[in-house]
Amino acid sequence: MKIDHNSNKPLHLQVEELLRQIIESEEYKNGKYLPNEVDLSAQLNISRNTLRQAINKLVFEGLLTRKKGVGTKVVKKGIVGGVKNWLSFSQEMKMLGIEIRNFELHISQKLPSEEIRDFFNITDPNKKCIVLERLRGNKDYPFVYFISYFNPNIPLSGEENFTRPLYELLEKDFGITVKISKEQISARLAGDFTAEKLEIDANDPILIRKRFVYDVNNVPIEYNIGYYRADSFTYTIEAER
Repeated sequence: MKIDHNSNKPLHLQVEELLRQIIESEEYKNGKYLPNEVDLSAQLNISRNTLRQAINKLVFEGLLTRKKGVGTKVVKKGIVGGVKNWLSFSQEMKMLGIEIRNFELHISQKLPSEEIRDFFNITDPNKKCIVLERLRGNKDYPFVYFISYFNPNIPLSGEENFTRPLYELLEKDFGITVKISKEQISARLAGDFTAEKLEIDANDPILIRKRFVYDVNNVPIEYNIGYYRADSFTYTIEAER
């Protein structure tokens, strides 16, 4: 790690560029602590104020986190979702190069709530929906618990191979092509049930992502709720004026 003290580029910008390279390296990208400020500033032959100026910029951007008396840590890369291009969960993970593991997979028939009945336009209060519950994550730990209710007009039997990508299954087996996803994002504490699923504490934060999925004919297909570990999911919104 070197800084060019003869360059016209300000030192703090050089340090910022260097830290960005460090953050993306294999050694640090999963959340390792940086060397302490005294050692790092001495190694680069810069003042601690110059180093802090660069660190503060990256803390503001959410790339680093700093804790007094502990040190500065690279923020672990999380799952990134957004509204610019709608992708299925499997597609999102494939794009990020994350190999998905199913920790749990359950199929059942349940009576939907009033909100779900309204979404599917179900008039019979005794009409049940096929429900798919999946606990999913990477090879090391689960980071999202999904519950999907399906429109009862889809002739699902519950015997389908739900280890296949869901929307591929719907398209190839039932001729249903999904097109639109309307989403709601909220946050809360995990609670005992979800905490046990996601292997976190009950008082840890989670993000709740509701998806209302429609096909090409604007027919409601899936009501999906995802409970995400907050340390493993980032939601981005891009707006253009």
